[in-house]
Amino acid sequence: MQDTLLRSPLQNVPAGVSVTELAEDLSVIHRHDCSAAIWNRTPLSTFQAWIDALDPGQLPKARLILRPGAVDQTLTHIFDSAEILRCPERDRLSMGISALVELFSGIMSTRYIRLRLDVVRTNACRKFHIDAVQARLVCTYRGTGTQLGIQRENGEPQCLLTVPTGAPVLLRGTKWPEYPRSNLLHRSPPIEGTGETRFVVVIDPVNDPDLEI
Repeated sequence: MQDTLLRSPLQNVPAGVSVTELAEDLSVIHRHDCSAAIWNRTPLSTFQAWIDALDPGQLPKARLILRPGAVDQTLTHIFDSAEILRCPERDRLSMGISALVELFSGIMSTRYIRLRLDVVRTNACRKFHIDAVQARLVCTYRGTGTQLGIQRENGEPQCLLTVPTGAPVLLRGTKWPEYPRSNLLHRSPPIEGTGETRFVVVIDPVNDPDLEI
């Protein structure tokens, strides 16, 4: 797993959200009382400075369905096509994403995953919601992280928490087999007009790639 440091404990963590210090402890998502799990890591400062300094137009976009073992080679092609120069930080990004895919596929026992690399400059998914998937891992490598909150009777979330940059969060979706359904909501932070550019990696399980569009 890419070199990281532990952060200080997170504050105002919503009920049902587990915060872990070890990557493998994200498997806590299978506990009946866990709606999301956060690996509370922080990237090395040299890596964060590098990715924050990349031209926003150079940040790669992709949406692919593939086996976990094919991720590393696929990322090499994507980064080469984006003309991101090879350097230790690029290698660290590639190895980090590949490790998250391996971790996720093991926790979810899935043979295929959907890997999405998103570059966000607007208020994408700014409404609080639950994804229509079994589970989803989100890691914001650049910019403001995913925001979490507990749904109240009027629909507005409470106990808002912004997941730190570089910290992966594993979320249950509406297709999680356990009931009652989680009332933990999340959204992409509203950044339109701020000049901020986010780079987000999203990983979903895929049971049958032939049935996916």
